Amino acid sequence: MTIRRHILSAAALLAAAGAAHAVDVKYVLWDSGQRPAYQQCATDFEKANPGISIKISQQGWDEYWTGISTGFISGTAPDVFTNHLAKYPEFAKNNQLVDLAPLVKRDGVKTDVYSNGLYDIWGRDGKQYGLPKDWDTIAFIVNMDVAKKAGVTLAELNNMTWNPKDGGSFEQVVKKLTIDANGNNALSPKFDKTKVATYGYQNPGSGGMMGQTEWSHFAVSNGFKFQDKPWAGKFYYDDAKLAETIQYIASLPGKGVSATAEDVSKLGSGGMFMAGKAAIIPEGSWMINHFASNTKFNYAWVPLPKGPTGSRATMFNGLADSIWVGSKVKEEAWKWVKYLGSEACQNVVAKAGVVFPAIKGLPDTVTAVHKAKGIDDSAFLEMAKGKTFLAPIADNGSQVNELMANAIDSVLRGKAQAAPALKDANAQVNALFK
Repeated sequence: MTIRRHILSAAALLAAAGAAHAVDVKYVLWDSGQRPAYQQCATDFEKANPGISIKISQQGWDEYWTGISTGFISGTAPDVFTNHLAKYPEFAKNNQLVDLAPLVKRDGVKTDVYSNGLYDIWGRDGKQYGLPKDWDTIAFIVNMDVAKKAGVTLAELNNMTWNPKDGGSFEQVVKKLTIDANGNNALSPKFDKTKVATYGYQNPGSGGMMGQTEWSHFAVSNGFKFQDKPWAGKFYYDDAKLAETIQYIASLPGKGVSATAEDVSKLGSGGMFMAGKAAIIPEGSWMINHFASNTKFNYAWVPLPKGPTGSRATMFNGLADSIWVGSKVKEEAWKWVKYLGSEACQNVVAKAGVVFPAIKGLPDTVTAVHKAKGIDDSAFLEMAKGKTFLAPIADNGSQVNELMANAIDSVLRGKAQAAPALKDANAQVNALFK
């Protein structure tokens, strides 16, 4: 009995010593809604890898990227972090990301398990800078209490069409949903656009080089394309199809059906929607749970309108996890990234219902979770099955983004016309690649 007790004590000491010398892997993400699921992944991972401890932290979007960039310079960046397509080209160009391609090959990681395009977009010239974690599409969220009162049916909302000339059935619906202080909608001759209580539609903002929720879906359904292929050093922001799309969006406040760019910047389109000040806004699938938790009225997600091309269009965006080249624990960091990209972890994320995981088949699990909560996410899945396009990607992303944000913002604020503003901005963008 005494010998057995000594053996157990020795084992406990060895376990304690092992825990004390566990390698810490610092992992950072920006979405607070996803943290619980990834904390569960970390717990499961640590059980299978007792010599590694995952330290998760979360920061808001702006603070997040500032922290990553300054961390690269100061040598304090996290070992692993959630990466974005708009950010990683610059990081890769500056040699801040570990090339995962040799590790993927060494460990025989299967990359065909991910939804189409999600793995390849994180690679360039044979190098790989991240393993896919999830994907997202865009849809409209609609205040159904306002819609019902206005006599707009879900069937109408599900089958809207759009064009930049007269706005199609989309604009007619938006006008019905726009209500002034006296209860008149925007189709009424008594409508007072200076005293709007609820705007029918609200654009979130300028959208920079991507316009993910703001304008890309309208523009691409109108025939616009960003570039010929990923990494192509030539953009088509001077396309007349984009100019007429941006000009159309900019015209909505003048019709009284949207708030001005200045006003929406104060509260945000999401805040306006939840306050009942906007009846329709475009949003990403990553916001499903946020609206489910915070919206106090009946609402529905509906597909985006079909454009002049005859189809709907949505950006098909995917995040990935990357390893900082300055990490002192690269092998352990790779084990964690490999686990994050595995079905084991992504199934945990799917069951949490926060995002659609990158691995094929798992989005069905998310839909089941949402359905059990009374949430219909079918609009996002329908968008994913239609015309999708990847986010524009190229070197000099931060400069491209700033140029386009300024140009589009000037149009939305009525300080410039879209065609000349976009032509000038596009010339400056393409000059970056000469």
